[in-house]
Amino acid sequence: MNEKYLQILSISMVAVFGSLIVWIYWAAPKNFEEISIKAQSTIENISTKTQVITNTYEVDRAKFDEGVKNFREENYILARDLFERADPERRDAATQFYIAYSFYRQGWGRVSNDDELFQKGLEQVNRVAALDKDFVSSDADLQLKTPVELKNEFEEGLKITAGDFNPLRILRERK
Repeated sequence: MNEKYLQILSISMVAVFGSLIVWIYWAAPKNFEEISIKAQSTIENISTKTQVITNTYEVDRAKFDEGVKNFREENYILARDLFERADPERRDAATQFYIAYSFYRQGWGRVSNDDELFQKGLEQVNRVAALDKDFVSSDADLQLKTPVELKNEFEEGLKITAGDFNPLRILRERK
């Protein structure tokens, strides 16, 4: 074997093992099982960033569809988790709209609304508006189709008005 090739091979091996050692210190796994989990998440993160850079980023349709299924079954926490994993870069307006809507549905109450969830939903719906100001949901099951309508619901839910003390409020319907 040529001496030059042997040197290139040696330098390459040192670089690979050096990178592995640096990654292990950076990831700080506590056991061998955690190494594979952290390695997988690192690879997924690098893959997503590469897709964004090459302009080929797409939402994971399987996770998105499962998120919609859980959203319709009123399992909003799991639905939000699936939507966030389907769109890790937060670049898809439809996915982000579903996340905001799940905050609305989970935080809505006949007597009172959960202000913390409504505040998170308001931040989320602002993100949707920043992504696509003309976004309109194509889901026929949703009564609120645009970020403006959803934002209005969040803002009204966060206000304290005389109507909040109306006993007939328990008869209102969730959107």
